[in-house]
Amino acid sequence: MFDKIISLENLFDAWTEFKKEKANKKDVAEFEINLEDHVFKLHEDLKNGDYKHSGYVSFYVSDPKRRHIHKASVRDRLLHHAVHRIIEPEWNKIFIFDSWSSRKNKGTHGAVKRLQNLGLKLSRNHTRTLWVLKLDVRKFFDSVDHDILLDILKKRTPDDRLMGLFQDIIKSFSPGLPLGNLTSQLFSNVYLDKLDQFVKHELKITGYIRYADDFILIHPDKELLINCLEKIKDFLHERLRLSMHPKKIVLKTYTGGIDYLGYVCFPHHRILRTNTKRRMFSRVNEKNFTSYNGILQHCHSQTLQAKLSEKVKGKDKRQMTGGMKNKFPIQKTRHGSPAFARRISFPIRPIKQTP
Repeated sequence: MFDKIISLENLFDAWTEFKKEKANKKDVAEFEINLEDHVFKLHEDLKNGDYKHSGYVSFYVSDPKRRHIHKASVRDRLLHHAVHRIIEPEWNKIFIFDSWSSRKNKGTHGAVKRLQNLGLKLSRNHTRTLWVLKLDVRKFFDSVDHDILLDILKKRTPDDRLMGLFQDIIKSFSPGLPLGNLTSQLFSNVYLDKLDQFVKHELKITGYIRYADDFILIHPDKELLINCLEKIKDFLHERLRLSMHPKKIVLKTYTGGIDYLGYVCFPHHRILRTNTKRRMFSRVNEKNFTSYNGILQHCHSQTLQAKLSEKVKGKDKRQMTGGMKNKFPIQKTRHGSPAFARRISFPIRPIKQTP
């Protein structure tokens, strides 16, 4: 598998994937000027055991939560894509079906649809009450234990060269995993797969969905979920050195609405979360309207879609009106009366006199 990762064919294919939507970035454009030289050098360094992961550039983004992002060099990010292309399909075979983040044909919309389908099944077509336990791992990426992660990887990685590469990538950042690495998304699923297997096979919870570090348990027995909560706390602490966010533990009936992944989910429909709605209306414009409208397709939002469309049309109209005002400004004369900035003269036609 190591030889597949470092092959020139895989490295060039990884570059094609990596540069999508990044071609206008300065560091990517500079790397591409001498692409062949960079790729061949990376291949030789990996082959000879001379590769060393470099440092990171850090910055903050707010969308909406403020996050500390660490960006690796283009060379290192190219390697991350090369690793991900080969490793992810193998681990994907192991992951449970209801792990929904950073996987092909998954995502937030799939996760909320799955919640509705599980709710229908477990409630026996809405004939009995369901309880939902919603949990969140506290500061997950900052809290990932390198030794535990490497131990999990080692059990399914017989190649010492590949383990050395994993270690170089993982140990390049501390503490935890950097937000921004493609490999961090894969490693997070590898790490939390232990939790997934515990909930599904030891606690035997059928109604379980996890998206990144947010997960929910669904069951008609409230007391059983309370019991599961304590067992999950112990498992996270003892096996993964993680803890749950104490302020994000929610236990309520499904009919009361579950705030999950940007939507409030009910048995028969979904609505957009209030904060998401406010953020959408404050940011919407002609360029991002299609994207926001796509989010609304997954919930009960006919009225909201109409209002969003009207807002965009209103913005466009104001921009056009503002442009016209700037093009034909109204000026004041010295007597204070308005006058056009440009004088427009019309030809005077002679009046024909009748004989």
